[in-house]
Amino acid sequence: MIRIEEALKIVSDNCKPGFSEGVLLVESLHRILAEDVISDMDMPPFDKSAVDGYACRMSDLTNELTIIETIPAGYFPLKQIGKGQCSKIMTGAKVPDGADCVIMIEQTQSIPENKVRFTGTTTSKNISHKAEDIQSGQIVIPKGTLIKPQHIALLASVGYPEPKVYKKPRVVILSTGSELVEPHKFPGPAQIRNSNAWQLQAQVLRTGALPNYLGIIGDSEEETDLAIKKAIAGNDVIILTGGVSMGDFDFVPEILKKNNVDILFEKILTKPGMPTVFGVHNKSFVFGLPGNPVSSFLIFEILVKPFLLQLMGINRDHSTLRLPLANDFKRKKADRLGLIPAKINPDGELIPVEYHGSAHVLSICEADFIFFVPIGISEFKKGERVDVRQI
Repeated sequence: MIRIEEALKIVSDNCKPGFSEGVLLVESLHRILAEDVISDMDMPPFDKSAVDGYACRMSDLTNELTIIETIPAGYFPLKQIGKGQCSKIMTGAKVPDGADCVIMIEQTQSIPENKVRFTGTTTSKNISHKAEDIQSGQIVIPKGTLIKPQHIALLASVGYPEPKVYKKPRVVILSTGSELVEPHKFPGPAQIRNSNAWQLQAQVLRTGALPNYLGIIGDSEEETDLAIKKAIAGNDVIILTGGVSMGDFDFVPEILKKNNVDILFEKILTKPGMPTVFGVHNKSFVFGLPGNPVSSFLIFEILVKPFLLQLMGINRDHSTLRLPLANDFKRKKADRLGLIPAKINPDGELIPVEYHGSAHVLSICEADFIFFVPIGISEFKKGERVDVRQI
């Protein structure tokens, strides 16, 4: 039996981001870049006008200026600006040679014989200079970045119509237990509805990975063995719930071993969630989670979720927050890390929700945080700050 910190390290040390793939630009949203994005050009690619106005020489602002050309955006200037001359120019157009400023239309007066006069007292240069934003060859988005809508614009600007992103891992989900029936069925005597598989599919989807539910496995070694063989073939991650404890029908760990899964741990010092398995099979990874829904939910959030994110190249900080307790807290045993569903009140204080045990699904529906009670600690006083993680 190991502490959660050791379990997290083992899981993380065995996780390496998967293969990459090129996807269409808009399909890359919320994916993780698998390569540095390097600009293939300067931005701006030329000195361009920041306003609608007249390109001229700063030294000529006290003179009448003769208009020699009109330069719309996308047009290459044909004439060079000389003394006493200007070109009418639109925002985004290339500034002609010889000009060192652009005066705004609002600060000019048209006069006869195709001329203008500057009517202001001072002016900015109003020129966006070549490469002042981005230089050719510059890394503009580093590998490992979560692509947001603003990144899409930048990818398009620097010539990445099909950016390379990490593939979404394929995650197989299996529920074990002859007592289980699917949600559309009314349970018979001694039966319960299967909630874990559907909860886990939603949790996997929320990470961005691809869940694939293979159904309920009855409590037989032959059926379990066949299902595990099928799950391991061609998938990245296998998640099983139930069958990992100490009961007569909890033979998942042994069957995993028979299928060449190297089990790296089988129990962690948490309550709930002690019977948790992690193993490696060639390029696949296996998690065996407890059968109770609260246990499987919490262990997924703490252990499996960071693993899936890391597999997709997301190195997110999973550090805890510190919040004050709204009331005194006590527990009977302190031999394991306590994982307590909790919420906050309007004053920003933490309140453990009513919690009857690891089968109490309603408790996690009311919770927004996991409250961590360290090993060896059995009570906290009102106002003490405690470690929590948002869920």
